[in-house]
Amino acid sequence: MSEPNASTPPRRDRLAGRAVDREVESRLDRLDQPLAARRRLVPRAQMDPDAFGRFAEGFARFMGTARFLGYMTVFVIIWIAWNFLAPDHLRFDPYAFIFLTLMLSLQASYAAPLILLAQNRQTDRDKVVIEQDRTRDERNLADTEFLTREVVALRIAMRDAATRDFVRSELRSLLDEMEERGLRVEGVGREDGDESAESPRTDPGRAGSSEG
Repeated sequence: MSEPNASTPPRRDRLAGRAVDREVESRLDRLDQPLAARRRLVPRAQMDPDAFGRFAEGFARFMGTARFLGYMTVFVIIWIAWNFLAPDHLRFDPYAFIFLTLMLSLQASYAAPLILLAQNRQTDRDKVVIEQDRTRDERNLADTEFLTREVVALRIAMRDAATRDFVRSELRSLLDEMEERGLRVEGVGREDGDESAESPRTDPGRAGSSEG
């Protein structure tokens, strides 16, 4: 029977090593645990996105004005006129104007991303404004529905309540009905206690017999 080689690890150690490797891989794949910070060979440049966004908006706003178009036109005219009319030893960009074309292409390559960045910032602001308007409209709609329900409930409650005009009309109709039956109403505010407080009238016949 051959003896096991001392250089080869036993089977139990190999299985344990594989289990540890699987556990490490599972930890790396989990999203609820932050990854370990890695050192970069080249440090990343830190830039304020808000400040750069304001610069992009200002640049895009200036490029969309007539002043920029006028400045650009004057610059191109001076460039072409100098390279046509100046002496040969002073011309730095002869006909075909390759250097001018390169400058304009470089400007366009920088202007396009800046304009896109400005448009993205404006789009974000528009989204915020639209969300605020939607929230305000929903609040106004809820307030309007609440007031409508309150007005309807108030009308339903006032339908069974007797108003002052209704009481007056009922009293007037009652007085008219009493007058038609021959009853006379001497006073509205007169009570029975006032009639009992008056002195009784004496009979003239009985007064004469008593004197005799």
